[in-house]
Amino acid sequence: MPQTSLMMTLQFSSSGTPVNVQAKHFLIPGLGRYDHKYSPKLPSKFPKASIFNSHQIPNPILHQPPVNQSVAAIVFGDGSESRLYPLTKRRSEGAIPIASNYRLIDAVVSNCINSNINKIYALTQFNSTSLNSHLSRAYSGASLGKEGFVEVIAAYQSPEDLGWFQGTADAIRRCLWVLEEYPVAEFLVLPGHHLYKMDYQKVIESHRNRKSDITIVASNGITKRDQDQGVGVLKINTENQVMQYSLKSNKEPVNYAVAETLTRCNDSSYSYIPSMGIYLINRATMVNLLNNHFPKAMDFGTEVIRGALSLGMKVEAYLFEGYWEDMRSIEAFYQANMECIKKLNTGYNSFCDRDSPVYTIPRNLPPTVVNDAMITDSVIGDGCILNRCKIKSTVVGMRTKIRDGAIIEDSVIMGSDVYQIEDGRESSIKSTSVPIGIGENTEIRKAIVDKNARIGKNVKIINKDNVEEGDREANGYVISGRIMVVLRSAEIPDNSIL
Repeated sequence: MPQTSLMMTLQFSSSGTPVNVQAKHFLIPGLGRYDHKYSPKLPSKFPKASIFNSHQIPNPILHQPPVNQSVAAIVFGDGSESRLYPLTKRRSEGAIPIASNYRLIDAVVSNCINSNINKIYALTQFNSTSLNSHLSRAYSGASLGKEGFVEVIAAYQSPEDLGWFQGTADAIRRCLWVLEEYPVAEFLVLPGHHLYKMDYQKVIESHRNRKSDITIVASNGITKRDQDQGVGVLKINTENQVMQYSLKSNKEPVNYAVAETLTRCNDSSYSYIPSMGIYLINRATMVNLLNNHFPKAMDFGTEVIRGALSLGMKVEAYLFEGYWEDMRSIEAFYQANMECIKKLNTGYNSFCDRDSPVYTIPRNLPPTVVNDAMITDSVIGDGCILNRCKIKSTVVGMRTKIRDGAIIEDSVIMGSDVYQIEDGRESSIKSTSVPIGIGENTEIRKAIVDKNARIGKNVKIINKDNVEEGDREANGYVISGRIMVVLRSAEIPDNSIL
């Protein structure tokens, strides 16, 4: 049966109020079909970029159209092989809650808005219901300008393509007829589950000044993520031109420290840096690569970028110096939340950045109620009820209820979607013996508790046996990197010790 496709376009006036919400393309059995067949229409001429010598200090681009008219962002909100399971059991990576009130994808979309990019396409597929709902609701009040929009393009079937998206390149190729609706000059391709703050206008300026076909953003530094497998590795010369793109694997490990040491000692003209999976690519280049040179390519990085290099295209690297976490593991996600609490400027600090705010859904929740609780070094979301408990170094999500005598340390509590009435009645969720929230005299240390979890009284979630990895999904939890992860809507009975 054909998959239902819904492409939601949110249009805004200059004041930020929605002026038009429309279903752009859909296939619903029995109700007919609207199908716009792709036909590439490239603008005959784009303004030429100013040319700068590499030794000159770049000046503002005067002959290019404004970024909000000339660049469109393509955000991928999910992936089929997530390393964040079980947090992705019922949601995509981009929809995972972080820092009490936000979702991971909010950081990337907010980067676009703060960089004056107001044409944003979100391509989704796996477990995308929650993400699609969030995106369609979150940005109806964002400052996207008169022609700004966030358009969700869910995986769909058509007479020409009967299967799911087979990868990032395949997804973009099949959606080109939508992406080319506006005469933009470049596309900015972004992973939707990474956490960082970046002004994309600087990437665009560098791309245009160097007259590149493709610019790849790379993390300029040696961090813990260098140990991850599956990271794209760029070999660049002294002019930051990309000479080779490879994928780090167990068979071919790349030791960045050794590589940089050899570079310094031997005065080599090459260095190796990890790709952030962010690509700025000229519109005509994108269409030509996907439709003509590599019409069967599935992955954008390993196939299309490598192919562009083999064709002799000008591929440049833009070196990013700031904080970046790509959420490649439960441990990385946990640590990113913990760094939101720290006062040191070592993690992601944009949640409190007045100049570069992070946008999300305005939920109109009541303020958090604190009754004789002790809270230190923690972040508390909206609408919580905290009764005579002790909370230390913890992220507490929205609508969380923590009862008397509970102790929570070094943990991430994602909160709840509903409020439960104490007499057992509640909205949309069946009543059970264990209410939603954290029970009396319960102790939780170094854990992630997913949404709507029901933790009973006198429970200890402390990884008592110091297990490194453990699959206890049938019992409502797993252990990853010694971190206890309580599943969404799981029920942990009274007096349990985990």
